[in-house]
Amino acid sequence: MTTFLPLAEKALRRETPTREELLQVLRSSDEELMDLVAAAFRVRLRYFERRVKLNYLVNVKSGLCPEDCFYCSQRLGSEAEIVKYTWLKPEQTREAASHGVRAGATRVCLVASGRGPTDRDVARLAPAIEGIKAEYPGVEVCACLGLLSDGQADRLREAGADAYNHNLNTSEERYADICTTHEFADRVSTVEQAKHAGLSPCSGLIAGMRESDDDLVDALFALRELEPDSVPVNFLMPFEGTPLEGTWELTPQRCLRILAAARFVFPDVEVRLAGGREIHLRSLQPLALHIANSIFLGDYLTSEGQEGRADLEMIADAGFTVQGAGEPTLPGERHDLLRTRQRGAGTALPPNA
Repeated sequence: MTTFLPLAEKALRRETPTREELLQVLRSSDEELMDLVAAAFRVRLRYFERRVKLNYLVNVKSGLCPEDCFYCSQRLGSEAEIVKYTWLKPEQTREAASHGVRAGATRVCLVASGRGPTDRDVARLAPAIEGIKAEYPGVEVCACLGLLSDGQADRLREAGADAYNHNLNTSEERYADICTTHEFADRVSTVEQAKHAGLSPCSGLIAGMRESDDDLVDALFALRELEPDSVPVNFLMPFEGTPLEGTWELTPQRCLRILAAARFVFPDVEVRLAGGREIHLRSLQPLALHIANSIFLGDYLTSEGQEGRADLEMIADAGFTVQGAGEPTLPGERHDLLRTRQRGAGTALPPNA
């Protein structure tokens, strides 16, 4: 039986784990899982206590992307039945963002499909950023617009953006297996441009794309070199109509191991439980909060997420508090959870089994 306490102690000293240590985490057994979660929780607790940061996605431009990222429902040639539309107007973006902020989100992520923005696109988004910051001064705005050209990160910063997201997604060695229209180095360059402009760098990965354990470790080490402030850990949503449809490699236990590896590499960095958590972690989502300190609230870019209210209840029920929200930590009386049975035996309605 492996003990993960030395790895936790190492993370508490902000020392980077070795490849062998991370492979041991990823290859640990189900019998060792709770010990692993407990070790990762020690690190999470030290730096983030029991707070959970809520992030809210607004898809400001959906579908019709010219890039061929194999995992993406918005890719060139995708047959996924998603909602497609061009740029939202600034007032539409502010209205969409307000729903997340009112629910407790302290970061709004504005995401647009495409290879990267034109200068006109950046100018188009600026009033929306300015409007959100004016209405909600304490809320962070993160932009995610694809590959950046020279000067665009500076203009986003001038408009009031706080952060920029661009995920590495997988290892450099394997990148050509999931995308052929741009390179791993292009993504690295964009994160570096955002950092240079003073934007908080946000960059993470997608697990479950037929990668190996070594690929995951390589991706984590590559992310570590970028020194991001936040690391979203996504789990592949294998949309029908994309090259990775039908790829269901992840188990809830596997997802927890991947999150734990990320936490040991990034002990004092925001590790975000991101897309795909509902379909892969399922009933173990609350356990994942003992490792990650951040989640997306509600829906994603092209897929439905867990209901926002259910997210908030899950956080409270697991004994965590919402960062920056003025809501009580403990839930009130839960009369709505107790309902008399009106289906099944003795009724005309079928049971819910």
